[in-house]
Amino acid sequence: MALCGVAFLPAAAARDALRISLPIGAASPSSRPRRWTRPLNPRRRQATCSLGRIASFAASTGAEEVAAAEAVDEEEVGPVVKFKMSHFAVSDHVSIGLQGRSDEVIYEATVRDPNSPLFNSRVVLRQLTSVQAKRRGRRALEVLKRLARRKLMYHSYAMQVYGYVSPSNIGDDVPFTLVHGYHGSYSLRHWLQLSDWFPTLEATLALDEECLRRVGDDSTGGPAVTRQLRLTRILMRDLLIGVNYLHSHGLAHTELRLENVHISPVDKHVKIGILGNAVDLYNSNPDGSMVDGNSNRRKMMIAFDMRCVGFIMAKLILRELMDASTFLKFKSFLTKGNDPSCLREFLLPIIFRDSPSGNAGLQIMDRNWGAGWNLLSRLLALKPSERISCLDALRHPFLCGPKWRTGPSMDLIRWGLGSTAVHMAEDYIYVGHQRDRIAYFIELMELLNPSPRTKGWFNFLPGRWRLLYSTGRHIGLTLRQPTPSVLIRDVHLTVTKASDLDHRTFSLVSDISFKVIPTPEWPHDKSGPPGSLHVESCVKICPGRRLYPKEEDGEASRSLFQNFSAHNLSRRKWKGMGNIKELPSSLPAVKLLVDDVDVSMKLDSSSLSVDTAEEVLREVRTQIPFEMFDVSKFVCGTYVDSRMMVLRGISGSALLFTRSCPTNDAI
Repeated sequence: MALCGVAFLPAAAARDALRISLPIGAASPSSRPRRWTRPLNPRRRQATCSLGRIASFAASTGAEEVAAAEAVDEEEVGPVVKFKMSHFAVSDHVSIGLQGRSDEVIYEATVRDPNSPLFNSRVVLRQLTSVQAKRRGRRALEVLKRLARRKLMYHSYAMQVYGYVSPSNIGDDVPFTLVHGYHGSYSLRHWLQLSDWFPTLEATLALDEECLRRVGDDSTGGPAVTRQLRLTRILMRDLLIGVNYLHSHGLAHTELRLENVHISPVDKHVKIGILGNAVDLYNSNPDGSMVDGNSNRRKMMIAFDMRCVGFIMAKLILRELMDASTFLKFKSFLTKGNDPSCLREFLLPIIFRDSPSGNAGLQIMDRNWGAGWNLLSRLLALKPSERISCLDALRHPFLCGPKWRTGPSMDLIRWGLGSTAVHMAEDYIYVGHQRDRIAYFIELMELLNPSPRTKGWFNFLPGRWRLLYSTGRHIGLTLRQPTPSVLIRDVHLTVTKASDLDHRTFSLVSDISFKVIPTPEWPHDKSGPPGSLHVESCVKICPGRRLYPKEEDGEASRSLFQNFSAHNLSRRKWKGMGNIKELPSSLPAVKLLVDDVDVSMKLDSSSLSVDTAEEVLREVRTQIPFEMFDVSKFVCGTYVDSRMMVLRGISGSALLFTRSCPTNDAI
């Protein structure tokens, strides 16, 4: 006995009314008495199988489905409309953006009923065949009754579900046809798959000043990156408003994907797809009260939706993630427990590989002190409790135009300082005033250290860190012409816990990779035998303070940095840091007590003599900060968070590190 029968109707047959027939002499499903059975004895509970039980189960399942269908047919209250197939003129084609599942058959149609308010409107008939698909369709109607109370919000940010097609007969093998709105021929995925998606979508929406005011902007035109950022803000704000609309009505979408998001060229709003799998956030007790378990479930469902919004944002801005293999690595990076704040470090090799001359998505994310990376990391936070909410995301500076003044939080100010220092260090044009500015930003980061106590260092310090900049020495080749020439590739500092018993002791490993250029002149093809320098030691962390040196002039004056910082902190740009009238003469830090150091070097070339190897080692020591060669020269740590770290050497120079990520091949 089959549990259900599925019939796929062709386009010609879909124009006729759906017909259902019951066996002759069969009782109506609604008149069948419901049977209640006593629970089995636990002692005699056994796994049995009989044809009679399977048949009774199939009959009860069919009865429940038919009863649900009758309940829908009898429901005439609210915004749900009952249609007939004679009300539609079915089209002979279907738009590519209306793709469905394997248990769905989709038609485009035009309403021909002159008495309907949808007369001459284009709609979509979604024919649901399987039991699960029918449940999704009826669930979409239930959600419609709840959301349609606020018609303006529902029509603006949700895909409009109008009703269903009423069948002429009732049976468990009759498809359930859902009628919903047509909002353009493309979903957001199909838009992004176009090679010229941005100018085409921009021209389709025809953004005017009224649309730009929705994101706090009043200017049109400009460079392509500025216009794409403006369009991204419009789409992301509409998406977040729609998701917040669902959450405020006690619903979680649970299926937010590019395929379920449409952009209507009529009202220029983002439409969230059919809510067939929407989950109730408040369905705990009959009396309406909530318990802790349901509260945790509600937070988990909301956090899941925000994670899906983060994936949509990443694909919308960074086109490289539209590739299935690249996005799989992106998700694997997060699944393995890596911090989302390191996404820029992880994605840079992929972005430069695909577009070495420049990338619009990277420029958008780096704007406003890297605010885009901050919002993305908060949407994809590993802990659901740490993910940003819809309302907070709408207030984030990345989604607010220049006309909207937002007060940045202290965390966002720290993020901006670190991002600015990283961008300046990546420019690799270290003139005098630029080196002073980088040193100034590093000093400000130390002033706003979020982890001044040793406990914070115990949490953030373990990991692999890449040396980005040193205030004491220019990393890499300069105007010198040494022989042999050595090209420094990457300098890493790996910190691991030495023992589970002593949580203050860590293993410190410095790895310097380089290439030896065989030709005396600097060649265009910088190929040569690779080499590496390995320095290993142990370090113990204890609390301490960093004292700022004072001028020896007999007066109680501060250092040059303190005068310069106090002047800049009083400006409007930094007013979010609080009213800092005078900078302290010392700051909390951690001492680094280093034991013996073990140094080893490896050269992948048998043609180099011992004297040449010594010259290579000498040149490597000349180019890198001496603290990386002799880690015992590290004195204290002054800043650490999930993505950046600052260590001070015995000479007072600062070494700026950024947390390194696993290679793409490893992921």
